[in-house]
Amino acid sequence: MNAPTPLSALAPAEGLLDTDPQETAEWRDAFLALVATEGPERARFVLDELARQARAEQVGWHPGLNTPYVNTVAVQDQGVFPGDLAVEERLASIMRWNALAMVVRANQAYGELGGHIASYASAADLFETGFNHFFHAREGLGAGQHRGDLVFFQPHSAPGVYARAFLEGRLSEQDLMHYRQEITAPGAGARGLSSYPHPWLMPDFWQFPTGSMGIGPISSIYHARFMRYLTHRNLLDCAGRKVWGVFGDGEMDEPESMSALTLAAREGLDNLVWVVNCNLQRLDGPVRGNGRIIDELERLFAGAGWNVVKLVWGSDWDGLFARDLTGALVRTLEGTVDGQMQTFAAKDGRFNRDNFFGQNPALAALAQGMTDEQIDRLKRGGHDLVKIHAAYAAAARHQGQPTVILAHTKKGYGMGTAGQGKMTTHSQKKFDDSDLIEFRNRFNLPLTDAQATGLAFHKPQEDSAEMQYLRRHRQQLGGYLPRRETACDALPVPAIASYAQFALAADGKEMSTTMAFVRMLGTLLKDAQLGPRIVPIVADEARTFGMANLFKQVGIYSSVGQRYAPEDIGSVLSYREALDGQILEEGISEAGAIASWTAAATSYSVHGLAMLPFYIYYSMFGFQRVGDAIWAAADQRARGFLLGATSGRTTLGGEGLQHQDGSSHLVAATIPNCKAYDPAFAGEMAVIVDAGMREMVTEQRDVFYYVTLMNENYAQPDLPPGAHEGVLRGCYVFDSFSRSSDGREVPISSEKSVTLLGSGAILTEVVQAARRLAAEGVHVTVLSVTSWSELARDGVACEQRMLAGDAQPGVPWLTQQLAATSGPVIAATDYVRAVPETVRAFVPQGRRFVTLGTDGFGRSDTRAALREFFGVDAAHIARVASQLLP
Repeated sequence: MNAPTPLSALAPAEGLLDTDPQETAEWRDAFLALVATEGPERARFVLDELARQARAEQVGWHPGLNTPYVNTVAVQDQGVFPGDLAVEERLASIMRWNALAMVVRANQAYGELGGHIASYASAADLFETGFNHFFHAREGLGAGQHRGDLVFFQPHSAPGVYARAFLEGRLSEQDLMHYRQEITAPGAGARGLSSYPHPWLMPDFWQFPTGSMGIGPISSIYHARFMRYLTHRNLLDCAGRKVWGVFGDGEMDEPESMSALTLAAREGLDNLVWVVNCNLQRLDGPVRGNGRIIDELERLFAGAGWNVVKLVWGSDWDGLFARDLTGALVRTLEGTVDGQMQTFAAKDGRFNRDNFFGQNPALAALAQGMTDEQIDRLKRGGHDLVKIHAAYAAAARHQGQPTVILAHTKKGYGMGTAGQGKMTTHSQKKFDDSDLIEFRNRFNLPLTDAQATGLAFHKPQEDSAEMQYLRRHRQQLGGYLPRRETACDALPVPAIASYAQFALAADGKEMSTTMAFVRMLGTLLKDAQLGPRIVPIVADEARTFGMANLFKQVGIYSSVGQRYAPEDIGSVLSYREALDGQILEEGISEAGAIASWTAAATSYSVHGLAMLPFYIYYSMFGFQRVGDAIWAAADQRARGFLLGATSGRTTLGGEGLQHQDGSSHLVAATIPNCKAYDPAFAGEMAVIVDAGMREMVTEQRDVFYYVTLMNENYAQPDLPPGAHEGVLRGCYVFDSFSRSSDGREVPISSEKSVTLLGSGAILTEVVQAARRLAAEGVHVTVLSVTSWSELARDGVACEQRMLAGDAQPGVPWLTQQLAATSGPVIAATDYVRAVPETVRAFVPQGRRFVTLGTDGFGRSDTRAALREFFGVDAAHIARVASQLLP
């Protein structure tokens, strides 16, 4: 806008009448005089003071959270646009064309490939302004070098990012021709381009997976907070770096998108900028057909404590607002719902002249002198590079709060009658010749009719003004984006005996594996090299897991330190928050905790600094509760430990159905780079944690570990000599039981032989069952299974090599271990039977294989009662074995 909004344009307070207009006018004049003589800062102070006084007098008034439906950054505050507007518009048009050609080509060749055009068409200018002026790439890891901004790209707009990478020379024309063809592309000498941002599939390109709606927004918040964590702990100076996220307005309906807004405000994350692409449409129709999503989001973000920048109208509207002395234009916009605004986007200039500007004489007068084409080309703010730059600049310099830019755009912008603003535009993937010619003309692209209808990709000459401009601006911003890098220093891991000898040689001491883990963690935190890089994470359960002693040892991270004396300040285990605290205590938010874990687990690539997070939580609230976020972390090649405590369906007796986990290992097995273990004993757990640390921070492999822990105390045996390999590969022979009640030795070859497999909490029941059977004259071999999924993967790998004709496919580890045993095989776990069923194919032929598990819903009762109910207690295991014996 050129000038303040006319007062007449603002709607009066609902339900209130002005009983003394003269007095009201005097108050207005006094306020305007204050602004004119003392300036906006003094005016804001007085308004705040009046609001405070109103609350004190309990008059029942508070300021509204919505501002007029105009741009937050006024024309006079925009500043001078620092770029070449004509060149940038030509570049954006080329990106649009190449993105469109890529998707349409793929669907002409293979109709089922899919792809999206309309989202990028609406976001192209938002992306390009960032690329040309704001998104800083990593310069290097040396002192004084910028380590790069973090940019989360709207997933459906991925074709536009590929289109830019094509101009930059990072992708070839062949690559663009193999969009969504990742398997067939290598045969044509190209790389396949993934549908959405997927670091696993394009590990040198994409940094952050955003394809699962809502995961990108919450992840960006916790990445911004983790940067502050690194700075406050003096591990890495992240000052001057920003986290930018471009998300859709429809995506804001996902609970994860909004669940951490107050955290971002509470932490004062002014290193965070969200750009919400408000094209008003989701997949099937309007985001808010009967309201205005920009107004709704403004209230939501402002109420949460964010700085809100509305980017609603383009520069062409400035003159209209300046001439609108009666406020008719602002009033009309205030009364126009998004469903109608979508219709205006889908229609031409003549329709908008008649149906928008034709609503009253004042509006019609504003449109006089404008052609239908000029009306048709009135830009919304998210398509105006000058306005976008002004909004981005305001966001970048704002201090003390995170900023959200609400950018008004048209979905399918420039697609004309083929898709602009239409209900079906999200799925629009095909264009006829006339549509392509219209698009070419709309953006004044240097293509012949034959090139346009043939979907020819366009790349200007290397010495052209456009290419020189593009390269120069990216060089000024540190290089090309997106770009994923993995260079970081390896971390040494201390010898296992230095922190876990008590677990390896437990000598029958009673403890839970959770207790053993916490003791190990406390010692690891003291290691001079590895300790500072460890990030302990809990979701409000530290005391449950016996971690309260760490409060004093390393402190709980707080961006403001501790401004109060805790109630338990005199206790040895008192609650201690600190600016350099190491524990991330996320409160009751599993989604927030896994987002923090992901930020730490990907620090090696995002920041060039290896960190090692340990997130411990109720196992039921992991893969079942936030499995999608864990999958996204896997896509991002996370490295760290997830520790599912109180695991299994019977180990957490009284809590009941919702707290009893019987399926997490089943889900974990579906994630290729997740190594899942269910150790029964502290020594096993120590070997697994030690191997995981070395694999992730020393060998720097892209895996993460899921380890389940129990809160049940029982005698912990010494780890048998030579068991290390078996622990890591999935199982080992724990013991043999062969003496009957009369002391007679039962040979393993006897018909009275059975093999029992057990894992986690149920291994102790298996051992008890073995002793019962031995007393009855049965020879029993017990295998401790530490990982069903690792056994299954090993077996499948051998099987695949055999089917491929490999002369030496190998023998599955489980098959090898069972070869020295005899009799039927019974597997018992605290999980659903589908977990041990994954290894059935690798049991030696001719051996009966029976699985016992905890299928069904959980219950509340004692451990003994629960295990009897599910049939995984010692008595039931022994009874099943007896029934299988001759």
